[in-house]
Amino acid sequence: MVQEFRVDFITDRYDVDFERIFERIKEKGHKKVAIQLPDGFKRHALEVSKTIRENTGADVYIWGGSNYGACDIPYGLEKFGITLLIQFGHAKFRADNRADGK
Repeated sequence: MVQEFRVDFITDRYDVDFERIFERIKEKGHKKVAIQLPDGFKRHALEVSKTIRENTGADVYIWGGSNYGACDIPYGLEKFGITLLIQFGHAKFRADNRADGK
């Protein structure tokens, strides 16, 4: 038996603000977007892309390559008409976060 996906399955377990994503896509009129997910979150890629598509009408492409952090941006997406990259699973960088605590 296939279990129907519910978006709250993700939002209950992860800090994902789908409403903000939907708003950004609609506000800027993006028609093609890509999502980039860390390896441990890729198992939810189809559900995430379906949720975004159904709520915005945008075509959603899944970046399947490796993802090692916010600096690992897949360049060249604009060649395919993709106008927005949505990265999941990244912590915000702060210059004052040092490993030595100083």
